[in-house]
Parts: sequence; structure tokens; C-alpha cells
Amino acid sequence: MKKHLLYFSILTSSFLLSSCGFYSFTGASIPAGTETYQVNRFENTALLVEPGLERDFKLALEDLIQNQTNLNLVPSNGDLVYEGEITDYRISPTTATSQNTAAQNRLTISVKLRFYNKKNEDDDLDQSFSFYYDYPGSSQLVGSQKTAAHEEIFERITQDIFNATLAKW
Repeated sequence: MKKHLLYFSILTSSFLLSSCGFYSFTGASIPAGTETYQVNRFENTALLVEPGLERDFKLALEDLIQNQTNLNLVPSNGDLVYEGEITDYRISPTTATSQNTAAQNRLTISVKLRFYNKKNEDDDLDQSFSFYYDYPGSSQLVGSQKTAAHEEIFERITQDIFNATLAKW
């Protein structure tokens, strides 16, 4: 009797886990049969162009998907395709001092994403994502401060893209 109960439990668990596609521990819901993804170049169309930004963003998105799923990165014919443009790279003052100088500045980066799911076209997405990084007005956005700003913004935007395309949040 115990043996039958064990087999029934295993069979039921297997059915429940496999019937709705693959689920990862990160909350990703990847349809069955989806094995690959590709990230095409994100052209930098912002008025203020930061050299290398499109490459760094592409690598950040590839790394996030690689680290949070078991999908394989391919250069072409991926089951999931990410592409788009960096549409805004803007530095603006957020607060002022009594001497009419910036007490704090904000770097904002916006990305327009086109996502294609070749296994389920209903999941296709065309959406913009944006995030910012605040820094003291007395500082210049150069060197390690610029690197930290880009990393923080990319971390947030790529996670938002992941949630919108694979976690469906």
C-alpha cells in the first residue's frame, strides 16, 4: 500500500510541475520547448551619446537572463529575441542650492524594448523602461561614479525587462 501511495505522489507531483511549463526559482515562467534566447544590439539613439553604452547594456541583459534561467544564449534564431534602442541618456538637476546651483543631479536612462517569443506570439512585448541614479551636484559623473550609476540603472532596467517578459509581473 505504501509503495502505491509513493508512486501516486511522484506521478501527481511530476504532472503538476510539468503541465504548466518550466518554472525556475527566480519566478520565471518559461514555456515548454523554449531553450534559447538572443539579445540583438540596442542602438543608442539618445541625444546625449555615451560611448559603449549599448554594448554594456546588451551584456548586462544577457548576463541577467543567463544567471536567472537555464536558457542558452545564441547569436541568431533564438526562441526568445530581445532588441530595441537606448532612447534617452539625460543628466538633469533635481534640487538647487540657495546659490542657484545643483545640489543634486540625476542621470536617467530609458530603453525601448521589443521582445519576441517565437513559441508564443501572445507574449510579444513592445515597451519602454527607464530608471535613474542620483548623485551630488558637486560631483562630476566620471570614472567610478559613472560606472556605479550605469551598473545600478542597468540592474534595475534589466530586472524590470526580465519580470515583464519572463516572470510576467
